[in-house]
Amino acid sequence: MRRTAEDWNPGLYLKFGDERTRAARDLLAQVPLEAARHVVDIGCGPGNSTQLLAERWPEAEILGLDSSPAMVAQASENLPGARFEVADVATWNPAPGTDLIFGNAVFQWVPEHPAVLARLLGALPEGGVLAVQLPDNVTEPSHALMAETAAQGPWAAKNASVGREVLPSVGAYYDRLKPLARRVDIWHIYYNHVLDGPAAITEWFASTGLRPYLAPLDAEERAAFLADYTARLAQAYPMRVDGKVLLRFPRLFIVAVR
Repeated sequence: MRRTAEDWNPGLYLKFGDERTRAARDLLAQVPLEAARHVVDIGCGPGNSTQLLAERWPEAEILGLDSSPAMVAQASENLPGARFEVADVATWNPAPGTDLIFGNAVFQWVPEHPAVLARLLGALPEGGVLAVQLPDNVTEPSHALMAETAAQGPWAAKNASVGREVLPSVGAYYDRLKPLARRVDIWHIYYNHVLDGPAAITEWFASTGLRPYLAPLDAEERAAFLADYTARLAQAYPMRVDGKVLLRFPRLFIVAVR
């Protein structure tokens, strides 16, 4: 959720909007709240997850937060009935009476995020819910090849300290959150997204995981990096019988009830 020199691209992000929203739907289905008055969507992006929250609790006050002004502007346009603000989750605190903090694919970008999750959960009232989903794909070919492309190209020096760390263990999350919670549920889902080919995988991550690698590069370097990365993807993700490729995408889900 930290901003880089170049803002996020809502249009590129939404190119795979249905696939990205699927995990938010699966997370929301496990939130044990029949009624909610104050709901916060952290890392709301262009508002696709916020819309799900508004549909489930139409009478609730919905607040969407994102560090990207472009995403907040797009979300405000897409969902005028909700309130959206630019904020940094690392320092943001929920208002008293918040019933749900919902975070879909955002906390993996936050330094020391287990401590942030614990702080947010601890700020909720009794019965409040913290529900988050984190991509757990750093060891997948899609991300291993990002690091490989970065390390082996002429841009290696610019990409020397780029990349996400592997998520903590399930047990580490449980031990951090359970002392603050009545109940903690943690599970994984492995999605297999059907995409048009290696170039589609590159497009998918160009709006998310590739951003830190591309940010320090000039236009010519970016084009070369993406071409190199796509060629490596073609070896790791073979064409299926219908000419498509399957992007395996593991995600970690946590629902904690205060």
